[in-house]
Amino acid sequence: MTDFNTELDARGLNCPLPILRTKKAMTSMAAGDVLKIVATDPGSVKDMEAYAKQTGNELVASSENNGEYTFYIKKN
Repeated sequence: MTDFNTELDARGLNCPLPILRTKKAMTSMAAGDVLKIVATDPGSVKDMEAYAKQTGNELVASSENNGEYTFYIKKN
């Protein structure tokens, strides 16, 4: 399991809400902090990858289990 500083529950939210909430949560975090996001929207997989590339943050890990997608993004 990956260590994280903050957790965001985006289950039940559809695009674009998971990524918008992720952006908002990341603004209050310090460099090096890790945000754990749990979402149920399958579109969030590509959204989180694109978000990490566009912002320069690191997508540390991602996984899927029974329709729940978990992401760990490290703020740079």
